[in-house]
Amino acid sequence: MSAWIALLGAGLLEIAWALGLKYSDGLTRLWPSVATLVAIALSFGLMALALRSLPFGTAYAVWTGIGAAGSIIVGIILYSEPADPIRILCLTLIIAGMIGLKLNSPV
Repeated sequence: MSAWIALLGAGLLEIAWALGLKYSDGLTRLWPSVATLVAIALSFGLMALALRSLPFGTAYAVWTGIGAAGSIIVGIILYSEPADPIRILCLTLIIAGMIGLKLNSPV
């Protein structure tokens, strides 16, 4: 598996477990809590695979960036969170930073 594909999967699972925390009601609801813990474990596992060949700082920044940007987008779509211009600008900067790190990566 490509390190970048593993990192993308880890980032998407980061979004999933953040969303799972919302539905688990403070880890008091069984199945959402189980799904959250599984997503965390899989996200960490894929991140560990990605770190075998990607630079640590780049991988960590992209992993958390995918989670942050994805969570913002999910919040806007599912929970009608604000999508004001400043928020969209900041989201764009996160995405631009991840793209810049990817393009400048030696791997």
